[in-house]
Parts: sequence; C-alpha cells; structure tokens
Amino acid sequence: MRLTRRAFGAIAAVPTIAGLSTPRASLAPMAPLPLGKHRELFVDGYVVDSLQGVRQVPHEPRDMGAVYRFDKPWEGPFSAYVSVLKDGGVYRMYYRGLPRPEHDTGYESLCYAESTDGVNWTRPNLGLVAVDGSTRNNVLIGKSEAGTHAFGPFVDHRPGVRPDQRYKALGLMRWKSPDGKPDWALAGWTSPDGVRWSRTGEKPLILNDTPHFAFDSQNVCFWSESEGVYAAYGRTWKDGVRRISRWTSPNFETWSGSSLMEYRRAGALAPIEHLYTNQTHPYFRAPQIYLSTAARFFPGRQVLTAEEAKAIRVDADYFKDTSDSVLMSSRGGSEYDRTFMGALIKPGIGAQNWVSRSNYPAPNIVQTGGDEMSIYVKQNYGQPTSHLRRYAWRLDGLAIPAGGLRRG
Repeated sequence: MRLTRRAFGAIAAVPTIAGLSTPRASLAPMAPLPLGKHRELFVDGYVVDSLQGVRQVPHEPRDMGAVYRFDKPWEGPFSAYVSVLKDGGVYRMYYRGLPRPEHDTGYESLCYAESTDGVNWTRPNLGLVAVDGSTRNNVLIGKSEAGTHAFGPFVDHRPGVRPDQRYKALGLMRWKSPDGKPDWALAGWTSPDGVRWSRTGEKPLILNDTPHFAFDSQNVCFWSESEGVYAAYGRTWKDGVRRISRWTSPNFETWSGSSLMEYRRAGALAPIEHLYTNQTHPYFRAPQIYLSTAARFFPGRQVLTAEEAKAIRVDADYFKDTSDSVLMSSRGGSEYDRTFMGALIKPGIGAQNWVSRSNYPAPNIVQTGGDEMSIYVKQNYGQPTSHLRRYAWRLDGLAIPAGGLRRG
C-alpha cells in the first residue's frame, strides 16, 4: 500500500507494508497531503494513493448485549428512532415511544433515558408529561404533539453558541405546502440542558422541496466544524427508492435547498439501495469525517413464514421485509463514500431480527471506555422483546488495511 501524507509538518512520507507493496522509483512525486493535526481513519480513500495486494476491511463490532428494553406501557414494540449523545460524563438517549403500530401516530411520545457509562441506563422521572394520570415517567413530549415521530437532537459545538440553545434538534411536523396541500416539514427545537425543550417558532425551518414526500423517518443534524455550517440529512425519495438529501445553514435559521446525496466507491458510482435512515454524524475523534451508520432496507424480502413470525409474536404487518445496516462516510458536500458494501450489523442467528425495521443503528458512535467505543442498535422491532443493543469496537477501530495469504 502506498500512502502520501504530511508527517509532523515536514515533507511527505510514503510508508509501505512490507511484502505486499513496494513503491516504484519511477512514480512521479506527489504533493504532500495537508493533514495537519487531523486524525484519519481507513474508512475511505482520502489518504490512500494506491492499494497493491491489500484492501480496506471493516472491523465487525463485538455484540455486547441488550442494554435497554422498551417495556413501559408508553414505549412498547414500535419504539424507534433512537439517538445517543455523549456530553461530558453524561450519555443521553432520545427515542420515540409507540406501543401500537405506526399508523396509530396519536400514541407517539418522545422519551428520554440517561447513563454515566453508556452501559447502564435509567429512566428519570421527569414530571413533564402526564401518562395515564401520572407524571412519574421519562416522557419529554407528549403524544399528538409535534416532534414525537422523529426527533433528531445534537449538542451544538459551534463557537459562541448561546447557553440556552446548547442543545438543538430537528423534529418532524405537519405543514401545508405552498399549494395548500398537507406536507411534512422540519421544525427547530432548542434546549439548555437536553431535557427542557422549546420550539424555535410555529413555522418550520426546512420545507419539503423534493418532487416526492420527504422527512418521513429520522432526520439528523449537527454543526460541522470543517465546513462551518449546520448540516442536516433527511430521507427523501427518487425513482421509487429511499434516498438521502442534505441541507445546510449558517445559523440554524435560514436553510439551503435540498441536495441529493450520491454514492461513490473507488471513484465510480456505487449501487443505489434503499437506505431507510442515514444517521450521519461527525466522528468524535476526527470531526472532518462524517460517518453514516445507515439502515439498509430490503422491501419485500421475506425470510420468515407466518408460523415463524407468530412464534416470536411479531406484528403481522412487520415480517415481510428485512434490513441490516451499512457504514458510509463523507467529508461534506453531496457525496458518500461506499468503500464497504457489506453489512455493518447483520440480522444474526434467530428469527427476531429477520423482520421489518430491525437492526436500525442510533446516531452517534460514542466512547464508552478508555479504549472502547460503541454503537447502539434497535432490534426485535414490532415484538414484545423490543430492545436496544450495544456493539463495541476498539477506539478508532472501524477499518484496517489487510492483505490475503501470499504463497511463495
């Protein structure tokens, strides 16, 4: 493997992997790649000049088991769209609580849990919303209110951000389009502490400007240190396929029009697949790299028989499709790198995750130990055993350059 990079601010270094590749003396010199002090990962080809005898291989995360079960009356089998934020020594989890199938949207609520280690989670009694006559629950926003279906929170790291707006979010809301027809839009939310949330106004921040319906699943946002803008990513549609679009804003108030994201692999266009959620977020140790742990959806790919579905008590409408998750990356703009086409999280052994809308990761990847980082994945969708599961890697261990067996 041949790399070109700037080392310690000096001249470009060209390291090799012994026995696999040797730079040829006839290679023309290349300009140093200005890495500065940025950490880089082997998730794309940015620092790679050429690959000879090696390939970039993703590390499969270790299954660390279930960490949270959606077993309260206001949560249930259809709880979904989880987000996990780490802010200092506190981990915060946000998710949709929904005990009934998705078309019963009047039963949705926005729920909250927290942790000090990312492993053991508790439901604080917030006292904010009455559920069945009691406010002893972890509900942030009550059913039938805007923002409960898909709430995308983040910690705003923009320099000079107001303390009372340190947490921000985009939430789904109903809106009438310019022609008077009902449509989806994204409203803004702010909070000083991640618990007490307020709408930024009655009007939405981002309107649907695509030919087909948009925003009908989890939408994410963050402050981009490298681009100097707020970047939002949401689900749109093109040619009958679930796609991803991007919007930007300098101030979280005025937003650009949508830009359809494209996919590239090794410099060529990558296959178009149904990506249900995108979960794009800056990697916490290299924020110039945006990681997308997207949920990949296979509509109509039924694996279970009706008898097998009945045995695990999955809702009858939610076992006729399957899904897994994939890892993509971006450095801003309107392209994702799809170096890895295989699954990041697979359905695995057993019937429970060979169902619709399972194996959906939560943003973000967060550090959960001195040399450990974790991702959280919603599993057993539409079943009484619905839960959140933790998977872990070593720190920065998403991918490596690896070679095969060499005979000789």
